[in-house]
Amino acid sequence: MRISSTLTCFILLVAHASLLAQAPAVQVRSIDFVGNEAFPPDSLERAIVNRETRCRAFGFGEFCPFGALREDLNERELSRDMLRLTNFYNIRGYREVRIDTLITRPSEDVVELSFQIDEGSPVRIANLTVEWADVFEEFDPAADLPVQVDGLLNAIDLAATRDTLIQRFRNRGYPRADVSRSWNVRVGSPFQADVTFEVEVGPHSFFGPITFSGNEQLSDDVIRQLLPFEEGQEYSEVRTLEAQRNLFSIEMIQRVSIVEAVDPAGIVPDTVVPLQVQITEAEVHSVQLGGGWSTLECGNVEGRWTSRNFYGGARQLQLRGRLSNLAADPLKESICRQAGINQFGGLNWLLSAEFAQPLIRRSVSFGVNLFWERQSVQDVFVREAVGVDLSLFQRVAANTSITFAYRPELTKLEAAAVFFCTSIQVCIPEDIAALQEPAWLAPVSVNLVQGRTDNLLNPTRGYQLVASFEHASSLTGSEFQYNRVLGEATAYISTRPGHVLAARVRSGWIGAGAFSLPAGDAAVVHPQKRFFSGGANSVRGFAQNQLGPRVLTVDPSSLLFPIGTKPAACTPDEVIDLTCNANALDDGAFATPRPTGGGVLLEGSLEYRIALGRNLESAIFVDFGRIFPETGSGKVSQFEISPGVGMRYLSPVGPIRVDLGYRFRGIEPLQVVTTQIRPFEPGDDPADKIRLIGGGEPIDYVITEDLAVLDPRVVYGPQSGFSINRFQIHLSIGQAF
Repeated sequence: MRISSTLTCFILLVAHASLLAQAPAVQVRSIDFVGNEAFPPDSLERAIVNRETRCRAFGFGEFCPFGALREDLNERELSRDMLRLTNFYNIRGYREVRIDTLITRPSEDVVELSFQIDEGSPVRIANLTVEWADVFEEFDPAADLPVQVDGLLNAIDLAATRDTLIQRFRNRGYPRADVSRSWNVRVGSPFQADVTFEVEVGPHSFFGPITFSGNEQLSDDVIRQLLPFEEGQEYSEVRTLEAQRNLFSIEMIQRVSIVEAVDPAGIVPDTVVPLQVQITEAEVHSVQLGGGWSTLECGNVEGRWTSRNFYGGARQLQLRGRLSNLAADPLKESICRQAGINQFGGLNWLLSAEFAQPLIRRSVSFGVNLFWERQSVQDVFVREAVGVDLSLFQRVAANTSITFAYRPELTKLEAAAVFFCTSIQVCIPEDIAALQEPAWLAPVSVNLVQGRTDNLLNPTRGYQLVASFEHASSLTGSEFQYNRVLGEATAYISTRPGHVLAARVRSGWIGAGAFSLPAGDAAVVHPQKRFFSGGANSVRGFAQNQLGPRVLTVDPSSLLFPIGTKPAACTPDEVIDLTCNANALDDGAFATPRPTGGGVLLEGSLEYRIALGRNLESAIFVDFGRIFPETGSGKVSQFEISPGVGMRYLSPVGPIRVDLGYRFRGIEPLQVVTTQIRPFEPGDDPADKIRLIGGGEPIDYVITEDLAVLDPRVVYGPQSGFSINRFQIHLSIGQAF
């Protein structure tokens, strides 16, 4: 039966080869498969050499004439492709498959190729037997194997089953275990097979003496503490792999291998497995200097000095300095708009000393980070803080870790008056001053991370789950009190070579506690802990933090003086009693809307990445998100969807990414905040009278320290329909997720 099938296929191949031998090279317009039910076309495409002409980037079919990747018919490989498809089916249990080809020529220089497939009936496993010496009391090594009764006689699954059995025995004290396999098709039942696996268990073994080589700076005892096994314990191959991961986590170790030690004299019994740990050490000290550019941080430089074996014991000390927003002010009207202006566009810095002690016990490390930093979040707040971050990290499983942290910091806020007045309704100058004065923010947190990806910088398959909980109260020494929960899930699927489907969903909640103010306690969440959305790593159709509730700010002079031919929008009395209607102003009269954030976050992304070469990658994506304001706040919140496209250059430090997102958000009613005014009084400085920006005659009113939240909302934003202003560009390093 098998000889007949192969002979028929060979005759067909010879016939095709003779017919196509004299044909000129022509373009392959399309390749399709007819009759395939067991396997999808993309799986069969990967089994053959010939390829069809296609667009370089998914989603740009209309531009294909200008960017098509031309593929010509390879006549020599066409015959072999038939054999490849036959072998593809045979390996997977279809041993009666027949393959033919149909070539159509729409024109002299174009062909359409079709593989005609008769799959036949597959061979299935009628009986599965696993034979081994009964060495386990409660563990069944034959449970849940890749092959099962009634499954296909798939050579790939048979090999995986053999590897699974070997691994199960080697992880439970039998390092010499080996497995042989056999199968027979039943006489009279050509589509049923009996499969047998025979396990040669070998001796029950234990870890023997452990020796070390290559370590000059690290002592044997330091390395030994990172090994999850000791001499005399039952042998387990998975523990040797865990030992390699533990050693690789120490930056002082550059390369490591764990091998069975050579026993030329043959004096070590079979029940003992001596090991040698071979390592290559890194340089003890290093200095790194670097710089970068992004739309969020316009120009940054950073320097690091690292000691990888600080006073021995694989301890690490790193001194770090960083400056950002170097070009934000001179380029604030062009490419640095997202970095902020005025106080928000000032120079940011970070000075830190980070100490890591990896050897408290196996899989447990301790860290201390002293820091002093200035951070600005555009149109929200400017923060300066000094503090310490204490952390305890433990790897609880191969792909799971948990971190306990305590981060007390003395933090001072600036430029946050509008945020406090509009987000938590604290508008009295004395209360705002109290919130902006130095105060302790001291949360304790628990972070759980589980996941497995094939690449840290640019994953193509795998997943990651992150969950975190923070608590701050008087018990932790914090003046700001809150509870915060945040969860994130990401997944990566390789749909075909060079194509990756990536997905992410992120959600969080925060509840505020009381903060003591001169006018009484108020429920206050520190701005840096509040949820914001929008930006290069969020919903990319929006500038940084611009998705969600926002407010408008305007100078009082823009309300009180005529602009061009338009009369003044409001009278002084209307500003004072908060009834001023600012809808008469154009959108350009207001500053960039200021985000106020919210207490609940929901956002996610779906992205399809396509390799365009060794170092270039394109992407299409759809992001979504919503920030939910507090109940009763009266703020506007909508669910937003943002599609877009992007390009990535795969550099040694990670993908350099350019994304172009589009937002559909149109007009929305926004609150307007201005500075309160009062009539000019005797004793006031005449220079303080309000006048139009740029000069002009003043009016008999002066600005106070209070903020005024005007009651009529302003209809703000673009009208419905396509607009170039709805596009948002982002430049950054690293994938969005």
